[in-house]
Amino acid sequence: MSPSVRLQEMIRVIRGARTQGEERGVIQRECAAIRAQFRQADNGTRSHNLAKLLYVHMLGYPAHFGQMECVRLIASPRYNEKRVGYLGAMMLLDEKQDASLLITNSIKNDLSHSSQYVQSLALCTLACMGSAEMCRDLAPEIDRLLRASNSYIKKKAALCAVHMVRKVPELGELFTPAARSLLSEKNHGVLHGAVVLITELCERNPDTLEQFRKVVPELVLMMKGLVMSGYSPEHNVAGISDPFLQVRILRLLRILGRNNDTASDAMNDLLAQVATNTDSSKTAGSAVLYETVLTVMDIKSESGLRVLAVNILGRFLLNNDRNIRYISMTSLQKIVQTDHNAVQRHRGTIVDCLKDQDASVKRRALELSLALVSAVNIRSLMKELLLFLSSCPPELRAHTTSGIFNAAERYAPSQRWHIDTILHVLTTAGGDVRDETVPNLIQLITTATELHCYTVHKLYRALITDISVQSLVQVACWCIGEYGDLLLRGECEETEPVQVTEDDVLDALETVLQSHMSSPATRGFALTATMKLSTRITHNVDRIRSIVSIYGSCIDVELQQRAVEYNALFKKYDHMRAAVLERMPVIDKSSPGHTNGESAGGTIKELEPTKLTQEIVFPQEPSNQVSDENDLHLHNVFNNHLFLILNSMISSDRFFFFVSIAPPSVTVYEKNGVTLKLQTDTQTDTGMTVTLTATNSTDGDITGLTLQAAVPKSVQLQMKAPSGDVIPAHGLGQVTQTVLLNNPNKVGLHSVSSWSPHACAHPQWTKNELLPPPPPSQVSLKIRVRVCYTSQSSVCQDTVQIDSFPSTAW
Repeated sequence: MSPSVRLQEMIRVIRGARTQGEERGVIQRECAAIRAQFRQADNGTRSHNLAKLLYVHMLGYPAHFGQMECVRLIASPRYNEKRVGYLGAMMLLDEKQDASLLITNSIKNDLSHSSQYVQSLALCTLACMGSAEMCRDLAPEIDRLLRASNSYIKKKAALCAVHMVRKVPELGELFTPAARSLLSEKNHGVLHGAVVLITELCERNPDTLEQFRKVVPELVLMMKGLVMSGYSPEHNVAGISDPFLQVRILRLLRILGRNNDTASDAMNDLLAQVATNTDSSKTAGSAVLYETVLTVMDIKSESGLRVLAVNILGRFLLNNDRNIRYISMTSLQKIVQTDHNAVQRHRGTIVDCLKDQDASVKRRALELSLALVSAVNIRSLMKELLLFLSSCPPELRAHTTSGIFNAAERYAPSQRWHIDTILHVLTTAGGDVRDETVPNLIQLITTATELHCYTVHKLYRALITDISVQSLVQVACWCIGEYGDLLLRGECEETEPVQVTEDDVLDALETVLQSHMSSPATRGFALTATMKLSTRITHNVDRIRSIVSIYGSCIDVELQQRAVEYNALFKKYDHMRAAVLERMPVIDKSSPGHTNGESAGGTIKELEPTKLTQEIVFPQEPSNQVSDENDLHLHNVFNNHLFLILNSMISSDRFFFFVSIAPPSVTVYEKNGVTLKLQTDTQTDTGMTVTLTATNSTDGDITGLTLQAAVPKSVQLQMKAPSGDVIPAHGLGQVTQTVLLNNPNKVGLHSVSSWSPHACAHPQWTKNELLPPPPPSQVSLKIRVRVCYTSQSSVCQDTVQIDSFPSTAW
C-alpha cells in the first residue's frame, strides 16, 4: 500500500486483513507514512492524512501524534481543512491535553467568522471538549451569539452554553437574560436549546428557579400549541408533533412546579389535556405520556390527575414493548406508597407480568406485587406469589421467599395461615431461604400454643416425605422434640391425626442423623430432639440412650459435645433430666435477648474448679444467652436451658468445665408441704456454688416463692435469678436457685451477729455489696435463708439457719 493511498482504499485493505497481526502491520506502515508526510511542508494532503489517522484512532490504535496537526488545520483558512481539524480536536483532544489551550484563540476567531458553518464548527468543538478556562474566556462570545439573528447559530450557541454552565456554574447568571428571550423564538431547534439551557440553569441555582417560575404560563401555551397543532411534516414523528420538544418542556415544567402550588395549578389543565389527547400506540406518544406521568407525580397535582397518571402506567403494562412495561412498573414502584389504592386497581395486570419471559420485567413485577400486599388482599395475592415461587428462576427465589415472609409476618390473618404459608415456602424453596427463617418460624410456633398439635403433625408428615430441605427438617426436628407427646397422642382437631408410634418417631430422627444430606446443624437439631423425647415417651428410653451414646465419639466436635453432655445427664444427673428437658417457654421475639439466670448489671467471676478425683471434661458453651432474634438454634437453646439448671458446673474463664460427683442434697426446710433442699455443687479453695431446690407436695400450686439470704460480712454472696416463682403441685416440678459464695481470705467470724442480707428473686434485689473481711479467724460458715411463698391464699414466711457446709473452704 503506497503512502498516497486514499482513505477508502486504506479501509478496504484493513478490513481485508485475515489476522490481527496482518491488520497491525498495515496500520503501522500507514502510520509511518502519515508521520513522514506530517514532517514535510504543506502539500495539500494534511487533511487527507488526518482523516486516515482518525479512522486508525477509531480502531483503538494510538494516534496522539496527530494532535498538533489538528491545531494547524484549525488555523487554516480553508473550510475543508478546518472541518477535519475540528473533528480531530473533538476526537484526539480533551481539556487535560496542553494542546487544547493552543486552539482557544482559533475558536474565538472562528466564533466571529462571517460563515455560519465555520461558527458552527467552533461552537460544536467548544461544547464537546471546552475546559473551564476556555469557557470563562469565551463565555461573552457565546452570550453574543445567543442574541444573534441566525436561528442556526442560536441553537448551537444554546447547547454550547449548557456545557459552559455545567463546567462553570457561576456563568449561569450571564446566560439567564438571553435564555429567557429565546422562548419567544418560533424555530423548534432554538426552542429546544433554550428549554435545555433553562432546565440546566434552574437545577443549578434556586434563585434562577424562582425567576423562571414566572414563565410557566408561556411554557404552557407553547406546549398546548404543540399538542393541538395540526400535521407538520417538518416536526411530525409517528403522528406526534415534535415529541422531543414536548418531552423537554414537560421536564422543565416538572422542575418549576415542584413544591410550588401556584406553578402546579397553572399546569394541571395542560397535563390533563396531554394525557387524554396523546396517542400511546407509538413509541413517541408513549415517551410524551411517560414524561407527563412523571410531571404529574412530582408536582402538587390534583388527586384526579394522579389517578389518571396511574391509569396511563396501567395501560403501559399492556403494551407489547417490554421496555415500556419495565418503565411502567418502575414508576409504579415509586408511587405505590403514596397512591396505593390507585395502583391497587392494576394488581391483576401486574401479577400477570410475573409470567413474562423477560427477567428484568419479572423482577420488577415481583417487587411491585410484594409492595401491593395488604391486609385486605393478603390471601389472594399470596396465592399468586406462592404459585410464582414454584416456577420462578433461581436468581429470584431468595428475594421471593424473603418478600413472602415479610408480608406474611405483617399481614397474616391468623397464626395457622402464617404457619401454613411459611411451611409451604420451605417445602417449595427451602434451600433458598435466609438463615433467620428457622429461628423466626420456631418463635412463631412457640407463641401459637393452640396450634402445637396441628404443627407437629404437619411437620412430621413433611419430615417423613422429604429430608433434603434442611431448614424444614430443622424446624420439624425442633417441633418433634418439643411436642413429641402431642404427636404420639394421635389426637388433633385441626387436621387429620396420624397414628404414630414411638419407634416411628425415633426412626425418622435416626434417618436424619444418618443421612448424608443432613448438615451438622441439622444433626444437632435431630440429636437434641431425640434427647428431649426421653422425657416424652415411656418405652424406648434405652434406645434413645443408645443413640446418644453413639455420637459421643462423632467426628463433628459440636455434635460430640452435645452427645457427651446428654450422656452425662443420663448417667449422673438423671434425677434432673425431666426438669432440664421440659418444654421451652414462649419466646418473646420483641426482646433482643434475656439473660440465663443472671440479673441485669450483676456479674461475678466464676470460681476456679478444684482438682477432683472423678471428673468429666466437656467443651465449654460459649454463651449464656437463652434466645436471640437472629440466633435461635435449638441445640444451643436447649443447652443454655441445661446450663441454667447446672450453672454451677460451668466455668466461663476456661474452655472446659468440670462436673464432679454430686454430693447428696440436705433438706434444710420442710413445712406446709414445701421442701427446700441444699446441695453444694462446686467447691474451690476460696468458695463454693450452692443450689437451693424447692418442691411442693400439696394439692395446689405454691405461688410467689422468694428466697432471701444473709451471710457474714466477710463472705461475698451472689444469688442468681430463680428458675421461677411457682412450684407445681404433687411434686410435678421444682424451682431452683443458684447461690455463689466466696471467702477470698478463707476467714469467718466467731459469731453470726453481723449479717449482710442479699436477695435476688426479683431485679430490685440484685444489689451485691462485697464488704471487706474482718480479721482472720477459723470458724465454719453459716447462712440464713428467708423463705416466702403463698399457699392456699395464705402468705407464709420463715427463716432457717444453715450450717451444714463442708469446712474445707472455711
